[in-house]
Amino acid sequence: MATKPPKGDPVQDAPQVTEPQHAAAGLPAIGHTLRMAHQQMGVKRTALTLLSVNQKDGFDCPGCAWPEPEHRHRAEFCENGAKAVAEEATLRRVTPEFFAAHSVADLAGRSGYWLGQQGRLTHPMYLPEGGDHYEPVTWERAFDIVAEEIDGLSSPDEAVFYTSGRTSNEAAFLYQLFARELGTNNLPDCSNMCHESSGSALSETIGVGKGSVLLEDLYRADLIVVAGQNPGTNHPRMLSALEKAKANGARIVSVNPLPEAGLERFKNPQTPKGLTTGAALTDLFLQIRIGGDQALFRLLNKLILDTPGAVDEEFVREHTHGYEEFAAAARAADWEETLAATGLAREDIERFLRMVLDSERVIVCWAMGLTQHKHSVPMIREIVNFLLLRGNIGRPGAGVCPVRGHSNVQGDRTMGIFERPAPAFLDALEKEFGFAPPREHGYDVVRAIRALRDGKAKVFFAMGGNFVSASPDTAVTEAAMRRARLTVHVSTKLNRSHTVTGTRALILPTLGRTERDLQAGGEQFVTVEDSMGMVHASRGRLEPASRHLLSEPAIVCRLARRVLGERSTVPWEEFEKDYATIRDRIARVIPGFEDFNARVAPPRARGSARAGDTPSGGFALPHAPRDERRFPTATGKANFTAAAVEYPKLPEGRLLLQTLRSHDQYNTTIYGLDDRYRGIKNGRRVVLVNPEDARELRLADGSYVDLVSEWKDGVERRAPGFRVVHYPTARGCAAAYYPETNVLVPLDATADTSNTPASKSVVVRLEQSATD
Repeated sequence: MATKPPKGDPVQDAPQVTEPQHAAAGLPAIGHTLRMAHQQMGVKRTALTLLSVNQKDGFDCPGCAWPEPEHRHRAEFCENGAKAVAEEATLRRVTPEFFAAHSVADLAGRSGYWLGQQGRLTHPMYLPEGGDHYEPVTWERAFDIVAEEIDGLSSPDEAVFYTSGRTSNEAAFLYQLFARELGTNNLPDCSNMCHESSGSALSETIGVGKGSVLLEDLYRADLIVVAGQNPGTNHPRMLSALEKAKANGARIVSVNPLPEAGLERFKNPQTPKGLTTGAALTDLFLQIRIGGDQALFRLLNKLILDTPGAVDEEFVREHTHGYEEFAAAARAADWEETLAATGLAREDIERFLRMVLDSERVIVCWAMGLTQHKHSVPMIREIVNFLLLRGNIGRPGAGVCPVRGHSNVQGDRTMGIFERPAPAFLDALEKEFGFAPPREHGYDVVRAIRALRDGKAKVFFAMGGNFVSASPDTAVTEAAMRRARLTVHVSTKLNRSHTVTGTRALILPTLGRTERDLQAGGEQFVTVEDSMGMVHASRGRLEPASRHLLSEPAIVCRLARRVLGERSTVPWEEFEKDYATIRDRIARVIPGFEDFNARVAPPRARGSARAGDTPSGGFALPHAPRDERRFPTATGKANFTAAAVEYPKLPEGRLLLQTLRSHDQYNTTIYGLDDRYRGIKNGRRVVLVNPEDARELRLADGSYVDLVSEWKDGVERRAPGFRVVHYPTARGCAAAYYPETNVLVPLDATADTSNTPASKSVVVRLEQSATD
């Protein structure tokens, strides 16, 4: 077995490994935050910027979508949020001179971390056909280039308009409006790759594809189940909410293949106790095998059914449909099969059951550990079954809580960024704007890649994000992008997608959340929706990184005017001048946004409040199951379901790999090369393997292997040169960071119904790496 890293980047490919930690945050988080912020912004800018994050008169953190509490700390941000802000507010700049010095081929050979560390983009840049360097271009010429390519298409459906989760409500509404007036529903977004399975399952079962809890519900809960989620790294401010819930008497069950430091103990850096001892969070840790969650909740449901008086019979009778079929399937659950699927001990499942039966109010939280499997949708439906049985939807302190990732990914969907729009939404657009939007469904992410690969799509336009790195099957995705006639990326910083281009390519630099947005109508603000359906304003304070930047709404408005011309019925120029006019139209198109401008105004400027409005400005969107115990499904009730239990089966000598983030990472943005809580330093090419599995496979700690995925198409997908780290994962399971391991995820390996890439259950074999 190779004991030296293969030839490559000595910094990233030769990591140092120590014991994993058992507590998150505390003084080390403060130190790390200030160090990284100072490196990017300097002392004065760090103070001015971080003290505005998530404040009532400040800007929304460009990191995760965790909601803000009504009563906020002066430092209402987490370590990873501070990293996101620092990279956006950095003093580093990527100028035309930088592009003159670095060819596209040179940039393509750099790591994602290196690209991101170069700083903010300052000018629109253009890669002409046959060119090897990006060159500066005027905004007018850039829009002409897009118009030329779109005008040359045989159908608007040959264009794809992708959206990342950081786009504001206003920009997202305009973006989908432009695409639909152009004539296509090709609006894939990052939801397709993360929480689409949640939306699919919840829409069918409770009638709303969003979570049913507010932040206050966590504080009222008796039991909180955190499944397939690592809040300590991915949503650190959630730990404060869990700490408060514990103080109020809640118990917490963690269901995860990996032990996570933040769920073991949280050292709240905002309190004296947090800086010393901290608070233990998890009462029961269920170290489940990857993909075994549906089997676990199915057995729990059987045990609840078998317990006299445990079912909320009145709720089931009055508010649900499909109970008898579900109950018959649940009663057939088998202990032996469940233990095999989950890897859990019987006594731990029985302890979990006792905690459930002792709790009146239960919340289940989850993230991508549950949403990225072939059977993710029935898995989440089974969680809904679990909550419905005891009436835990539509009750304070109870409900479903899918924890979204990027800061406005949920708002983008609310604004109409969806390839399969509801007829009622299209009807409202047609009534408001006087054009007939297309009714045929468009491409999601996976279908968009196929369309580009097959020559059916020729223009790719991305509003934010890093599509190439975020997508599955890296080689296929990159080849597909290179077949496009034009690729366009609206971005704040460099990333891998800028180096994988169509015949022609554009990089359009945009304002960040931290920056002032001054338009002809005066200084503007935008709005976002958090993971719990709360809408609030975001106001940047910093001067823009360059005078050549345009805001995302301005980019869409100018693009639409150039491409659509006189045939457009939309007042694009008016929208660019004053974003309040956009919000007025949103209020007339999307239910729940009535009096939008008044409800997101600063408290001192607000008039009378509506139900759900907050004193600090902002409001909760209506949610019929939560607010009224009304379920807008096809049956008019909450639907029990009875899908067959599925879980991954492993051939001998193979492991089941899940992709995950390091602690110095948010989505595909790499802030640094450490994963402090897991004991990884100065490296990303690591594979975490249970020591017993490693002994059986003869994988020494510190040896180097290639990860080779196995799927039914017989294609070999290989990620070379990963250091084996003996780590307490669940037996038969392994873990490694994305985007480095996205190459292993087949394009066609997706979740049933939602079509989300199955990145959390990849069958791999580990082969010895070649050394120098």
